[in-house]
Amino acid sequence: MLSPNCQVDGRLSQFLARSSFSRLEPESKRSYTTDYCVFFDFLWVRGKNWDEATSSDLWDFEDWRTRSIRNPEKVGGARWNRGLAALGRLYSWAVKQQYVSVSPVETREAIGRQGQVVEVPAARAKDARSSNVRWLTPRAFRRWVDVGLRGFSADGVPDAAWAGRLADRNSAFANLLFSSGVRLTEGASLLTLEIPNLTMDERRYYASRLAPMVTKSKRARTFYVASPVVGELETYCESTRAASIRRAQRQGRYEKLPQLRLVTSVSGHRVKVLHWRDRDGTVGKTALAQASVEERALLFAEGPDGPEPLWVWLNESGMPFQPSSWEGIFRIATDRCQKVLAETIAEPPFCTPHMCRHSFALYMLVVLHHVMDVRLGLTPQERRDFLLLYGDPWRMVQDLLGHADVETTRKIYLAPVSDLQLHSLIATPGRAPDDSTDSAVDDVSWILAQLAAETSRIQDLRDDWAVL
Repeated sequence: MLSPNCQVDGRLSQFLARSSFSRLEPESKRSYTTDYCVFFDFLWVRGKNWDEATSSDLWDFEDWRTRSIRNPEKVGGARWNRGLAALGRLYSWAVKQQYVSVSPVETREAIGRQGQVVEVPAARAKDARSSNVRWLTPRAFRRWVDVGLRGFSADGVPDAAWAGRLADRNSAFANLLFSSGVRLTEGASLLTLEIPNLTMDERRYYASRLAPMVTKSKRARTFYVASPVVGELETYCESTRAASIRRAQRQGRYEKLPQLRLVTSVSGHRVKVLHWRDRDGTVGKTALAQASVEERALLFAEGPDGPEPLWVWLNESGMPFQPSSWEGIFRIATDRCQKVLAETIAEPPFCTPHMCRHSFALYMLVVLHHVMDVRLGLTPQERRDFLLLYGDPWRMVQDLLGHADVETTRKIYLAPVSDLQLHSLIATPGRAPDDSTDSAVDDVSWILAQLAAETSRIQDLRDDWAVL
């Protein structure tokens, strides 16, 4: 139960609706709101309202939140820093609005990444390493998908007792994240206009673009999807998705929507513009690159039997499946893996949407190093020339992930290998030279298995457990 402090008063309502908080991504809003409620509950126990907090209250809260034995749910440095950032945003706004005279979040000077002096919260944790970050090797991920999302048994075959629904949608989405490295909201808000189509040529990856409005950095980015995953997407769209749409049309669900923007045409080549008409007959247009997540859920196209959502991922009712709902799908899948594989594997695989992104980064780094140092057989001089032409593998992965700073890629996403020398990554077992794709895949799998043996944070399957 929330304390009275979590009931939004007029001033907090203004903060939520009109300050910089209103421009945060939905996931950030949800996380920050949780952090506010925890702090407000802490104050409520002390008989204080949110605007009566002092720096002493904050330091006591920091002790209780991170160290006190009286708290059964203590948090680590990274989680604490997120909550501290949320409070800093709130009280900085409150000071400007003159609702409080002094912010309880004390600050100190620090040196930023570019050498500049910046103000940071004094209570910021110094041990905020991403200790909760985990990775999966491709074979561990496939086992998690098969058992958790597709209902396979521990023997690796379809389970007759499986009663799950939308397995093709869920597995296609998980494979999209793992194959491309896109973030949860980026992948969850894709429109049918942005899904690449399979072609007759034998390409291994298909490219598409993420609109700046759905990315964390607000910059457009190219992402690449493996050919089999594009096939999965097409299968889902032509089967389960199409059936959900037909069902919704028969039940008149789309006709009852209070807000709907029917796209009548798409213009432009490099910059696509969606021309639409709403329920009231109002005509408007929106550049695809500028369509927010919320607006995307309102976009429909005229199909053979009536309006159809442009939003790719739909629930059984034919309505857009919201990004936050995917967390629950992944949790249920992990719970099933724990239950089904408990007697077969000592540590059944688990996965979250963001772990797919981390795992993609690790896989791509190993692949790029392997291609550069083994498959191409480059000499040191040739390697330097290659780097000048195409860039370092670390920076290639940085670009694929859309990070502004390569240090984020190194220290968070690729911590297991950030301090390893290249030779330790490519020390594959002796094999006869073979140019086949299967041989290259085996080499990369061997490298990942060796890395997994060195750190408990990379989930892998023993060879006798793997279903390949």
